[in-house]
Amino acid sequence: MGYNQNMFGLGSKRSIIREIFEYSKSRAAEIGAENVYDFSLGNPSVPAPAEVNEAIRELLDTQSSVTLHGYTSAQGDAGVRQAIADRIQARFGVDISPNLIYMTCGAAASLSICLKAVIEEGAGDECIVFAPFFTEYRVFIQNAGGTPVVSKPLPKTFQIDVADFESRINEHTKAVIVNSPNNPSGVVYSEETVKALCEVLKRKSAEYGRVIYLIADEPYRELVYSGIEVPYLMNYYDNTLVCYSYSKSLSLPGERIGYIAVSPKMEECTNIYLTVCGAGRSLGYVCAPSLFQQVIARCIDAKVNVEAYRENRDLLYDNLTAYGYECVKPDGAFYLFVKALEDDAYKFFEKAKAHEILVVPCDDFGVEGYVRIAYCTDKARILGSLPAFEALAKEYGI
Repeated sequence: MGYNQNMFGLGSKRSIIREIFEYSKSRAAEIGAENVYDFSLGNPSVPAPAEVNEAIRELLDTQSSVTLHGYTSAQGDAGVRQAIADRIQARFGVDISPNLIYMTCGAAASLSICLKAVIEEGAGDECIVFAPFFTEYRVFIQNAGGTPVVSKPLPKTFQIDVADFESRINEHTKAVIVNSPNNPSGVVYSEETVKALCEVLKRKSAEYGRVIYLIADEPYRELVYSGIEVPYLMNYYDNTLVCYSYSKSLSLPGERIGYIAVSPKMEECTNIYLTVCGAGRSLGYVCAPSLFQQVIARCIDAKVNVEAYRENRDLLYDNLTAYGYECVKPDGAFYLFVKALEDDAYKFFEKAKAHEILVVPCDDFGVEGYVRIAYCTDKARILGSLPAFEALAKEYGI
């Protein structure tokens, strides 16, 4: 056949999340959206901060359309990169240059670029991911020419099992992806866990005589509850690349805007940054959206209403645990990780679907027997779903 069979496979079968989301839309057309309890997609329900719309209006009113809608430098506007570098330095104490910042079309582009930059195709490079993990990590790693390796978590807490992680490292390990707050569990990896992880990376890098890169996937960094602190990985491990997105922190998922930050303490940091630039070029990820580069520079300190997500979390967690469900209480993000009421999460999903509840089976996330509930939705949907969740639990005799 005269086309790429791997790409055909990806295009002809959507991710499980997208499959459920598409079913939700068709089901809503049949019985009404208010009667479908769709918790599939991590699409922020909290509006963007007022500053965002104000910035858009101001830019449209005051800036030349040629400048505003034209190309920036391939790696992003210099002033925007300076604003981000200043923000990182002020917030995390990292003395980073704007010439180590690369603007991207969201976190997916950031991850794809970083993996393309550090993985050498044909070299047998491996990238470790921590279960549960975002399903597309496999796609991004394999597309870069690497092999994904899954490290299993500690039971109950879903923190990283450092011993298991260390057992997965070998002479082929080239990168490790850390996602905290985590999708799908909502777990924030503790400072103790991060320190132990980084000590292993330092020791193993020395043992094998090669850099193992740490890629921090941080779209949910700002969505944390009860004063929880998310360790900034550059401060714990020198060979770190940070992938950031404003999709969740400013509720702008459709605008596809984010960045890569290369640690100034990384070995050959300038060369790694140039490799990031080359990877972005090879993938066609140059000149991130010009308008929204300017928007985020003006909204660098803006925040969404995280309290609304906390209220949704508590409402759902408190009621589901009262009905007998076993849930991981999330410290961040906007997902509830729930143990299915039978061993097969897909069978549980089908029974939930009969009650018009749409949750995501997590086998593809690297953990069997769990489902993900995205509670980034309006409170009315959660309230409406509670009798259905209770009825589902009673169906299982709980």
